[in-house]
Amino acid sequence: MALPESALSDIMHSALLSLATTDVVYLALISIAAGVGISAVGPGGVLMTIGLFAFTPLSPSLVAGTAIVTHVATGLVGTLAYWRSGQFHDRRVRRIAVILCATTIVGIPIGMAVNAHLSHHDFGLLLGIFSAVIGALVLYRQRRAVDETHTADAAGATPHDAITALTGIGVGAAAALFGIGGPMLCVPLLIAAGLPMLPALAAAQAQSVMVAGSGAIGYAAQGAIDWPLAIAVAIPQMAGVVVGWTIARAVPARALALCLAFVLIALAPYLALGGG
Repeated sequence: MALPESALSDIMHSALLSLATTDVVYLALISIAAGVGISAVGPGGVLMTIGLFAFTPLSPSLVAGTAIVTHVATGLVGTLAYWRSGQFHDRRVRRIAVILCATTIVGIPIGMAVNAHLSHHDFGLLLGIFSAVIGALVLYRQRRAVDETHTADAAGATPHDAITALTGIGVGAAAALFGIGGPMLCVPLLIAAGLPMLPALAAAQAQSVMVAGSGAIGYAAQGAIDWPLAIAVAIPQMAGVVVGWTIARAVPARALALCLAFVLIALAPYLALGGG
């Protein structure tokens, strides 16, 4: 059966066709790493934005739009995974997830409005700063973290609803600005507020669906999503989410989190100086 004319047009104009084979391989590897980071330690989604910025000629809007739509898929896979492993049986986790989802839509338009006024250079500069800040936040969190294998999910404090709501708004704005998923910021912030690792990961996965879905709708309305490229990077990213979920439940994620933090900090100067 022949493809619709609009679908053929999207394929023909996709940046995917202009990429060298090595760039496609790099993007696939980055996608897997992003998926692992999303479900194993939270921060990870920014790797997808970094990959698209560094290895494709996409504009800031197309980078953010293409990256954020992939997180609809990763968020769904992550939510189902953590539902299966029982984190959503905790009433506290469900309440936090609902508040995050309800408030994140406030921040989405803010992030999109800022993105629309960014040049390629400014986007890279902000992305570099953001990468460094998140890397530093992950390092700070790890200094305070307790080995997840010796921490019961019921332990730890429950963030106040107001803190959870502010987290939802802030994460929504950053997600729409950079095309990241909810866990990128949400997990470090929830853990800093006292929530243990696995409940924070679970709540953030649910929020990611709302963040990515709302952002994707907005960017799609602007025509700022490279659909063939998004599909190409979403598939390995979803595989990475499953791997990351397995890692998060089976082994301490401290080493992986530290590795991710150092990678984000190391990439910051390259991005800020306009790499890509």
